[in-house]
Amino acid sequence: MNNDHSSLGNPFDHRHSLVHGRDCGCQTCTDAHPHPSEAASAASRPAEAQSPASAAPRDSEAMMDRVVESALVRGIFGHSDMHRRQFMKLVGGGTVAAALATLFPMDAIKAAVKEDLGPLEKTRLNVGFIPITCATPIIMAHPMGFYERYGLDVNVIKTAGWALIRDNSLNDNYDAAHMLSPMPLAMSLGAGSSRRAFITPAIENINGQAIVLHNDHQDKRDPTQWKGFTFGVPFEYSMHNFLLRYYVAEHGLDPDQDIQIRVIPPPEMVANLRAGNIDGFLSPDPFNQRAVFERIGFIHLLTKEIWDGHPCCAFATSATFARENPNTYGALLRAIIDATQYSSDPANRSEIAEAIAPTNYLNQPVTVIEQVLTGRFADGLGNVQNVPDRIDFDPFPWHSMAVWILTQMKRWGYIDGDVDYQRVARDVFLATEAAEVMRELGYDAPEETSRQYQIMGKTFDYTNPEAYLQSFDIRRS
Repeated sequence: MNNDHSSLGNPFDHRHSLVHGRDCGCQTCTDAHPHPSEAASAASRPAEAQSPASAAPRDSEAMMDRVVESALVRGIFGHSDMHRRQFMKLVGGGTVAAALATLFPMDAIKAAVKEDLGPLEKTRLNVGFIPITCATPIIMAHPMGFYERYGLDVNVIKTAGWALIRDNSLNDNYDAAHMLSPMPLAMSLGAGSSRRAFITPAIENINGQAIVLHNDHQDKRDPTQWKGFTFGVPFEYSMHNFLLRYYVAEHGLDPDQDIQIRVIPPPEMVANLRAGNIDGFLSPDPFNQRAVFERIGFIHLLTKEIWDGHPCCAFATSATFARENPNTYGALLRAIIDATQYSSDPANRSEIAEAIAPTNYLNQPVTVIEQVLTGRFADGLGNVQNVPDRIDFDPFPWHSMAVWILTQMKRWGYIDGDVDYQRVARDVFLATEAAEVMRELGYDAPEETSRQYQIMGKTFDYTNPEAYLQSFDIRRS
């Protein structure tokens, strides 16, 4: 999918939206992609009527200058493009530009940014994503200008399923991608695919999943009643799979014998529930809420009730890409961490819901996305719940999160033999690097890289993963 956009429009021009995609209707996109019937008349307009000063930068120097200007203007208006455009129209862009120049040493700032970042090895990047709310920072960074802030022209590519994300990443069709947090660990170990080193320098979201059951099962809220049920999960190497297995096993069911677990792409979950192909699913949003919206299913529980603060999705790339394109990789990571921190503020969630709702992103009703992001939602059982951290966004990739995932991969037979848990965690989940970038951008970051967790009342001690693994009665290994 092509997401053409004029990502570096003049921030001082009220006619130019800085939040847009193909065919959004703003002056920038109209100029960039004119309707055939308008092309001839546009070409015949006098040069001064075609706003040459507002044209996209033509070289890397001009692009970085525009990035700095855009970042400053966006910051002043709190990333509200509507307020920016209203003010520019009222006061005049030239007046605002002149005022900024008196307040900020613009030339010095631009020079410092260029020197600090270094020349970008690549500016045009392909980043794959699955259309779910877990990918919010990766998606919203596109229409809301976080990539362009760091000099990047990113094509975010909607992808049908996780196997395609994995394969396109392994084949270098994607420079980076939205992945389920277990995927880079599995790919680095050669579990389920060819072996290649991948890294996770940032987690995208924490919490943000739910177990949904078909409305026919409202009388079966006790998991011990689920023997013989069929559940959907989005991928084998997913927190959804491992949390579902953990949950039913804690209730005495063997997930490989007492229930069936099928891999179903997230956008197909609701249709399969409606058709009766599955009894329920543990899925990413917005499809949990979409099942309620369509009166097909109800939310049995949010996964934060299993493990509050659990990782879900991640931002990942190959170790080769990071090594061969260090400046580009650094710029991309800064954009992702910046966008993730912006997403973490509940005050920004409604604005983000509108930005990521369109067809080329989530293709979902804004109402559904808002219920997920704001945590005020109908549960399908006649209640309206208020859970502000139903989904949250925290970029820090804790090593202990990786260690827990590895214990579950071994528990259920996805990996075997001796596992150097701590080494693999350090090699794949780049907690130290993430902390450095977070602090550089002015955000708080943990001093430690691991911590203990309480999961359904049981303590996970990351320092002794094998003992934790052996403590489970239901396991394959």
